[in-house]
Amino acid sequence: MTKKDRLFEALNNRQSKDGASNAVLACLKIALSPARFLDSPDTFDAWRQAINEALAFAGLIVTEDGTIKHLARAASTLSEARARANRFREALRDRNVHHLVISGCASEIESENYFHAVFETTKSLADRIRSLTGLSDDGAQLVNRALARPADRLPMLALNRLETRTDQSEHDGYANILRGLFGAFRNTTAHRPKVSWPISEQDALDMMTTASLLHRRLDEAVVVPAHLRTAAA
Repeated sequence: MTKKDRLFEALNNRQSKDGASNAVLACLKIALSPARFLDSPDTFDAWRQAINEALAFAGLIVTEDGTIKHLARAASTLSEARARANRFREALRDRNVHHLVISGCASEIESENYFHAVFETTKSLADRIRSLTGLSDDGAQLVNRALARPADRLPMLALNRLETRTDQSEHDGYANILRGLFGAFRNTTAHRPKVSWPISEQDALDMMTTASLLHRRLDEAVVVPAHLRTAAA
C-alpha cells in the first residue's frame, strides 16, 4: 500500500471506531500545529495554502494559528477554491490596496506570510521615496531628508501644495506616519526573527492599508527643485 492508501485506511478505521467523521480534521490540526514548524515557517505556509484549497470545497479553512474554521460558503470551482484559500489576498483586494503594495510582496501574499508581507511593504515605501528623490538613505533618516521642513523651508518632496498652514500640517502629519511605520515595522522585522515577533492577519491588513494610503499620497507628490528650496530658505 502507498502512504496515501495507508493514511486513508487509518482515518477510515478510526472514524468507524469512533462513530464520528472528525478524524480527518483532528489529523489536520495535529499535522498543521504551528509549533511543529518553528524551524520551517515557509513550509507551514505552503502546506496550509495547499490544504486550504482542498478544504474550501467543504467550506473550511485552516487559519494561521492552526485552527479550523468555517467559510461563509463552500467553493464550487478550482479558481474559487484558490481564492477562498487565500483570505488574506481577497481582504487586500476588498480594501482596494494600492497596486505597489500588492506587487511589492506578491509571493508573501500568496503564501499568507504576514511577517514578511509587512516587511516588504515598508521596503516598497522606502524604495518609492528613494526613486522620487534620488536619495540613498533608509527609514526615519530617509523621511527626514526627503520630507522635513526645517525652519519652514520647502522639503525635497512635497505631498501637497504647502500653501496654507493646513497643507503644511497635513504634509508633516504624513511624514510622521511614515516615520512611525518604519519604526514599528521596518526596523522590527529587519532585526527580529519571525518566530519571536508574530503578527496577526488583522494587524498586517491594517498596516498594509496604511501603507496604501501613503503610496496614494506619494502618487501626488512633487519633487521641489533645489533652486526653489534655496530661494524659500
